[in-house]
Amino acid sequence: MKTWKKAGITALAGSLVATSAFAGAMTVSGSANLTYTGETGAQDSSNAAGQVNGVDGKRWGMAKSISFAGSGEMDNGWTVSLATTFSDAGSSAVGVTLDMGDAGTLDYEGGTSSRGIGKIADMVPTADEDVGNGLHANGTTTGGEISGRVGGGVEGFHYSKAMDMVEIGVGYAPSGGTPNAAGAMSGPGAGASTTSAFIKVDPMDGLEIGFGVGERAAASSGDNSQTDDMDTMYVSYVYGPVTVAYQVSNIDTYTSTQSDDESTHWGVLYAVNDEMSISYQSHENDDSTVTTDEEATGWSASYTVGSMTFKAHRNKGTNLGNVASRSSERTELGVTFAF
Repeated sequence: MKTWKKAGITALAGSLVATSAFAGAMTVSGSANLTYTGETGAQDSSNAAGQVNGVDGKRWGMAKSISFAGSGEMDNGWTVSLATTFSDAGSSAVGVTLDMGDAGTLDYEGGTSSRGIGKIADMVPTADEDVGNGLHANGTTTGGEISGRVGGGVEGFHYSKAMDMVEIGVGYAPSGGTPNAAGAMSGPGAGASTTSAFIKVDPMDGLEIGFGVGERAAASSGDNSQTDDMDTMYVSYVYGPVTVAYQVSNIDTYTSTQSDDESTHWGVLYAVNDEMSISYQSHENDDSTVTTDEEATGWSASYTVGSMTFKAHRNKGTNLGNVASRSSERTELGVTFAF
């Protein structure tokens, strides 16, 4: 990681009219990820006769990213920071954070769902990827992963405050869905906004309990005022090298059938030593309108030496999207270089 310091970062100082010039710092970090991936299941390619032949195409792939982070202190002691990540030559995430000390932290972020309930959407430990990574719930190569996931919206605000054993968070993602440039606004028919909140409690060493609620735009209602209700709760416990967690999420979907999703997700991670970890996860989703339950299992492992991390995971899903004919498997081996 490289670090530069500059007196008076003009981009930040120019936007904060309530403060005078200040010293700031900027850091730059990056990573490169090389993988070998195999997939089988309903998303397999078909030959001219329409028969599934298990052809995945090229299995080698590479991803790279570079991240910039800058911060500076205001006259009143608050800290402002800016972070942005460029993945494969395109901006994948950007955020501005205002740390108000005892008053908490407020940030605005685009490109992820990590606000409000999205912060605790998946609290099950893993050594590499989660159990849904690379699975195709819709039975095609366009993805879909697993069902029953809660989220905090694509772009918006998040407020958090930690108090002894308790942490609270509130998220708001304005309607629109896609990130906007400064001075722009989304078009009509953007759907309802996403609002959510969570609370985490640490009642004893190693034990953490969390609960979150929220609502988001109903995808298929045809009415922008209609929302889907969602909630999640989890418990996680760390004992020596072992971490176990159990999480239940519910989504009440606004449709003509008023379908509800209830997903259960549990996992265990074992830290063999400071460099190596292995984990196992299990997921099940119950759709109230069908009798078929979606099921998925996966294991993963990682080993870090210096700036390199070797990793592997294998996920398998059946009845994906709660449809009996859909199955998907994914195996991935990779190495990540961090600098």
